[in-house]
Parts: sequence; C-alpha cells; structure tokens
Amino acid sequence: MPQRTNDLTLDSSLRDLRANFLASSTQSMPIAGMLFWAIVAVAALRLNPNQLSLLVLCGSGAIFPLGVLIDKLTQRRFSVASAANPVMQMFMQSLGLVALTWPLVILAARHAHDANLIVLGGAILMGIVWIPYGWAADDPVGLQHSVGRSLLSYVAFVYVPAPYQATGISCVVLLAYLYSLLRMKRPPKAVTGR
Repeated sequence: MPQRTNDLTLDSSLRDLRANFLASSTQSMPIAGMLFWAIVAVAALRLNPNQLSLLVLCGSGAIFPLGVLIDKLTQRRFSVASAANPVMQMFMQSLGLVALTWPLVILAARHAHDANLIVLGGAILMGIVWIPYGWAADDPVGLQHSVGRSLLSYVAFVYVPAPYQATGISCVVLLAYLYSLLRMKRPPKAVTGR
C-alpha cells in the first residue's frame, strides 16, 4: 500500500499534486512583496544608492515572514503544502536557486560601482520565483509576472534617469504584483453545508 501524507500518495497525479500546492496558497506573499517594494520605492527617494541596496538585500528576506504575519492578522491559517508533494519540493528548491544567484548580483554591482544593480537584481531574482510558482499552481500568471517584471525592470534601469532608477524599477515590480493579484488562481473554497 502506498504511503499517505495529507491525502497524497506516492502515486498521486500531477493534477492532485498541483491542487494540493494551490490549496496551501494565499495572497499574503504577493501582498507582502508589494509592501516591501512600496517601501523600496519611497526609500529610493530618500536613501543613497548604497543604503538602498542594503535595504533590498536585507529586506528581501523579510517578505516570507511578513506574508506569514499577514495571514495571521487576517486570520487565515498559514499552511504549507505537504512535504511529500514533489511539486512543493521543486518550488522550495527553486527558492534556493534564486538565493544562490544573489552573490552574482552583488559582485556585478561592486564591479560596476553601481548599487542600483542590486535593486535591478533583486527585482528580477525575486520575480523568477513566480515561474516555478506558476508551474506548481498550474497558473500562467506566474510566467507572465516573471517575464513582464524582468523585461520592464530592465527597461526602467536603462531609460529612467539615474536618480529615479530604483523608484522606477520598484514601480514596475508593484505593477507586476498588482497584475498578478488580480489574475492569479485562488485556492478553491471549501464546500460547506450552508
């Protein structure tokens, strides 16, 4: 008999695995990301590029705990898809891949003497997470978010005047989040007897 974990078996279909992943999703992480990038957009008008790059580097790790806090404040039960779910495992491993590329962004910014590359790199790297999310949730919005966010962040970096580059990039990210929040799949509502 196959092992069972949260109604999943080792023989569960991809459809069931994706449904399990989506059922554990809330909009708290995109909302937390929006709050973070709104802070970056405003801070970019006040802080020097080096200070802002530290905010992006250190603050990017605050999105997950902020999302959990939002779930608690809105009385949503934070849940994680089953650890036995290979779709969830793939998604979590992709977060590690993104983390492994941060040093490349830091080295590029140091070499170019341009701290705004940290903001650009953060916008793109944190956006890449939407690709495996979209696949795991069977939602095309993930890929659309990531590609649109990345391309428009590059455009903002190249064409927005230097003092406003970081704010421009942050505004692109905010628009990508808004698009995704409006269009992303929602977990199905539980059927009740009411």
